[in-house]
Amino acid sequence: MSKSGKKSDEIQTSAPEKFGTKDYERELAKLHVELVKLQEWVRHKGLKICIVFEGRDGAGKGGTIKALTERVSPRIFRVVALPAPTEREKTQMYIQRYVPHWPAAGEVVIFDRSWYNRAGVERVMGFCTEEQVKRFLEMAPVVEKAMVDSGIILLKYWLEVSPDEQTRRLEARIEDGRKIWKLSPMDLQSYNRWYDYSRARDAMFAATDTPWAPWFVARSDDKKRARLNIIRHLLSQIHYEELPRENVKLPKRQKAGDYQEPNYPFKFIPETY
Repeated sequence: MSKSGKKSDEIQTSAPEKFGTKDYERELAKLHVELVKLQEWVRHKGLKICIVFEGRDGAGKGGTIKALTERVSPRIFRVVALPAPTEREKTQMYIQRYVPHWPAAGEVVIFDRSWYNRAGVERVMGFCTEEQVKRFLEMAPVVEKAMVDSGIILLKYWLEVSPDEQTRRLEARIEDGRKIWKLSPMDLQSYNRWYDYSRARDAMFAATDTPWAPWFVARSDDKKRARLNIIRHLLSQIHYEELPRENVKLPKRQKAGDYQEPNYPFKFIPETY
């Protein structure tokens, strides 16, 4: 509630001064070490971890996932970003196409958007009926309870960006040749329908923020700070220990013996840099 007594329409996104690059890289390196420890523990114990990232377009989901996964094994940390459903998938039970991607023992699966598409983009853009949304909001907590009861550690993160920062980021995509692929017609419509997405988000939280699978919200106007906060929080939610390591020493390289460098015209690439 605000001081005036009125409920604020949006989650407050005020944050301290933005994180500097050097400080960010130093802290991220520390967290990467911990993520590697977690990775080895997950493999050793056969843990099953599922992480869901949701949020508005431009909230920073992709950058957070990249920061989370850039120093760990893709065989353990697997990112799932499903395309639009095929005609066949549209006839399936809604959750069906997500289930095969859930983690097995020794895996961390990260969803860059998830089954919550139904509560967000599909609802706002009219890709499903209100009855389908209602049914989804009723069933999602039940399905997630079954996931957790089966031994899956389920973590759900919502990245919240302010209207002004979203505008800045989307405008930057228009002007940056490296980012134009990130700006789709759907992104433009989602930008236009800010408050429709706000209502959809609020309904989703009300129905699916449960004791066994709560929603964790991260302010993401400062991308660097958000990434660090999310990774640190994630690590705090999973019990892990550092496994003992043997001292590793490189063996002696074999002698050349009768091997001779070949007189072969290797096609080296131009060394432009």
